[in-house]
Order: sequence, then C-alpha cells, then structure tokens
Amino acid sequence: MLEVTDLTRAYGTAGSAHLALKDVSLRVADGELVSIVGPSGCGKSTLLRCVAGLLPPTSGQVVLNGTPVTRVPGRLGVVFQDYSRSLYPWLSVRDNVALPLRRTMRGRPARRQAAAASLAAVGLTDAGHRYPWQLSGGMQQRVAIARALACDPVLLLMDEPFGSVDAQTREDLEDLILRVRAERGITILLVTHDIDESVYVGDRVIVLTPGPGQIRADLAAPLPQPRDQITTKELPEFVHLRSEVSRLVRGKPLAPSDDTPAPSDDTPARAAAPAKPGAS
Repeated sequence: MLEVTDLTRAYGTAGSAHLALKDVSLRVADGELVSIVGPSGCGKSTLLRCVAGLLPPTSGQVVLNGTPVTRVPGRLGVVFQDYSRSLYPWLSVRDNVALPLRRTMRGRPARRQAAAASLAAVGLTDAGHRYPWQLSGGMQQRVAIARALACDPVLLLMDEPFGSVDAQTREDLEDLILRVRAERGITILLVTHDIDESVYVGDRVIVLTPGPGQIRADLAAPLPQPRDQITTKELPEFVHLRSEVSRLVRGKPLAPSDDTPAPSDDTPARAAAPAKPGAS
C-alpha cells in the first residue's frame, strides 16, 4: 500500500546542498508495522516527512495506495516525539483530539463523539474534560496517538514517538500501538532510536546507513504474536535479531551463520525481500 522508489532528498542550494537521503526504495504492505532505525543524522525523520507529503523529494517518488504523494494525503496520521509541543494547552483533551476532524466531519457533537471513541481506544475514556498540562507525559502522548487515530487513518507515521517518556511508560505505549494495530489493521511506519523497540514492535526492521541515508538492511522480525514485554524479549530469536540490528546500526557486519556468509560493509546485510502488496 506504500511504495517509495529511488527517494533522494537534499537540503540547500546546488553548491552547498546537504544530501539527507539517497536512492531509498521500500515497499510496505497493507497492515504491516515497519520499524526504521539508523545512526543519528541518517535521514530517518526526513524519510517520514517525505512519505507524509510535508517535504517534496529532490528526486524519486512516494506512492500511497496507487496515488503519488504530492501533498499531505487524506487518512494519514502522524505522531511526533515532542507531545508537549504538538498539543494545544488551551484546548481540552477532547477538543485536541477532535481538532483535525473539522476538515472532514460536520457538527461539533459528531466530532466530540468520534474523539471520545478515539480516547477510549487509547485508555483515556475519562480524560476528555482535562487539559494536556494536567496529564503525565505518557498520557499526553496517548492523547497525541488518539488524535492521529481520530481520522481513521490507513497509514500512521510515528517519529520517535516514545523517546520522551520513561522506560515503563514506553513499554506500555509500545503495547498500546501493537493492540491498536491489531484491532484496526492500520499500516504503521515507526522511526526509533531504540533497537529493542524496533525489534519488539516491528514485522520488519529497516536499517539506514549514516547520512546520506540508504537502506543497509531490511530484516524480517518473525516473532510470535501476541508479543509480551518479558517473554518475547527472552526469546532467542529476539536476542539474535536485536544483536543483528545493533551491529548494522554501528556499521559492523553481521556475525556469520553456518549457512550465510558475512556481508561486506557496502552490501545490504542479509536483507529480507521487500513485502509484496497484500502480504501480511
């Protein structure tokens, strides 16, 4: 449902341009949750902004459900890391969630009803009358997620959404996203610095090279469902994949297995084939 082809993005003019991404191509199937990791400055957030239509590619293209992305598409949800700046402090929680619906839904009662349903989906049924500044950081990020879900998105983009909360809250929010994805069948593209998180939530983990970002590896994460913060992370498969991703992020080759030769530093490392449209 999402196809990125030869995406290149540069900042600045020709003589002093900074190349953030170079020839990035990937495909994401309907209902997949794909994690994107890489070293700082590799262009992860730039990639997400190009997919969202917030930044035009310098070259290449993004296609969502068969339509080239030239502006912010409909039924797209975005969750940013800094929840404190993405919520309006003078609006109630319910009105923050209902705000984007002004474009698509007539009547304040209908918008409030949709906002209430979205808040219930993230476990904040009784928080609609409160204000963001009255909530904890984790609850504020749940409000931001509820707002993204309110428009019933087919694609949810998350840019390091849990980087500003404590470890326990982070785990709770990871499980929330897995539950929402299972219930609603939303396709999710999640950028994160946390390697454990990328493996725990992802169906696939895409590793970018240092800037300009290119895809170094596209690894399947065939962990059992449903996932659990304790039992899943104790699995040998989880520990092995986490180690592989960590090596790749640090620019090291994968540890050789009995049947797979170690890749060279300039070759995508044991990359899984991109998912075909319609695959689960």
